[in-house]
Amino acid sequence: MIFNEANFESEVLKSDIPILIDFWAPWCRPCNAMTPVIEELEKEFEGSVKIGKINIDEEAEITTQHSVSAIPHFVLYKDGEIVKTLVGVQTKDNLRKLIEEFTK
Repeated sequence: MIFNEANFESEVLKSDIPILIDFWAPWCRPCNAMTPVIEELEKEFEGSVKIGKINIDEEAEITTQHSVSAIPHFVLYKDGEIVKTLVGVQTKDNLRKLIEEFTK
């Protein structure tokens, strides 16, 4: 899923399930390396967590609001609030543990 200014409130802030956002850019090699991991986690947690991306080049306002200064940058929301932030390349297991911590 792609999050943007138009759907951020409805898809993220008002979501009844946790949200994992991957702040990324198409020119970022580490971000592109994370894409298969994110896609696998989307399938694994389908229905219990929404996972999506925000392109920092296209969504400058949201990027600034989240103080993103390095990518990849992951933000987990629950009940409309940020509960955890991770910066840099992450292992699938690390992201899975993060998600599981807030879905139980």
